[in-house]
Amino acid sequence: MAAMRTHTTEHDLRHHGDAEVRDVGGELTDLAVNVRSGTPPDWLRERIAASLTGLAAYPDGRAARAAVARRHGLPEERVLLTAGAAEAFVLLARALPVRCPVVVHPQFTEPEAALRDAGHTVRRVLLRPGDGFRLDPASVPPEADLVVVGNPTNPTSVLHPAKLIDSLARPGRTLVVDEAFMDAVPGEREALAGRTDVPGLVVLRSLTKTWGLAGLRIGYVLAEPEVVAALERAQPLWPVSTPALVAAEECVSPRALAEAEAAALSLAADREHLTAGLGEFDEVRVVEAAEGPFVLARMAGAAEVRARLRGLGFAVRRGDTFPGLGPEWLRIAVRDRVTTNRFLQALDQALTLTATHTPHA
Repeated sequence: MAAMRTHTTEHDLRHHGDAEVRDVGGELTDLAVNVRSGTPPDWLRERIAASLTGLAAYPDGRAARAAVARRHGLPEERVLLTAGAAEAFVLLARALPVRCPVVVHPQFTEPEAALRDAGHTVRRVLLRPGDGFRLDPASVPPEADLVVVGNPTNPTSVLHPAKLIDSLARPGRTLVVDEAFMDAVPGEREALAGRTDVPGLVVLRSLTKTWGLAGLRIGYVLAEPEVVAALERAQPLWPVSTPALVAAEECVSPRALAEAEAAALSLAADREHLTAGLGEFDEVRVVEAAEGPFVLARMAGAAEVRARLRGLGFAVRRGDTFPGLGPEWLRIAVRDRVTTNRFLQALDQALTLTATHTPHA
């Protein structure tokens, strides 16, 4: 079962993985940020660069919006382009008449932060590690008129069954599903993007993770036309830049979708290699059945291990800023096997040093 509570302020909701590698001059191997390494690919970088000749004109999002609609088999009025998926959380918090918002944790913390900034009192459903952080629909209170859940969830990497998520839909409820990492799942199993039979469904997608565009800020919302119109009214004029619009159009093309699927399959193999290596350490417990481009691991002395890893050249994401987690958790991004092997060697040293310097009772 999951725990239910009204939000408190014990977690730094505005701490993100980029803080782990900021201001270090590229000296750390980054396993803290979930952007796919080696991106953006050359063909995408070239298309974005070519768009710079048109910066004198105001952005025109019609072609990109149509491309996203085609990609998901939806009418254009069900698509809204945003400056990254994070902007969509702010729009939802400001534009919708919400009375009882619920956020399912642990997950990306910006949805709750945006709701709180907009003056809402947020209730939390905390999924439990003993249950593998699996979603229990019964834990969501029936009076909730907005529910936010990630799939696959950051930071647990758990992929919830689509039928379990859509069972949360109710008349008068907005069901927000953050699918920022769904394109990292082979075949996009359990995706709800493109569904029109789930009342109140809002799906958020990001193009920054798989394509290495975090600095460009591009994502989109898929929702009922009335919701899209309300969110659009809350946006500033020309919210998405011309280079970002070009990137959106390119990243939903058949060529890009094929490349993303190949990358997802490669990622799955690299993730299996990482989890197998972590499983060799008696001190480490990994959340099972990870499906995202990262894994969540539990270990005693995680804060010290994290600090020692930095000294050995590796940055990982602290877990204690996520509601539902504590200081014993670390999130580790999946990388290629060579990088992972180097990391596992460093982790072995960090764990040994931590154990050596931990006082015994």
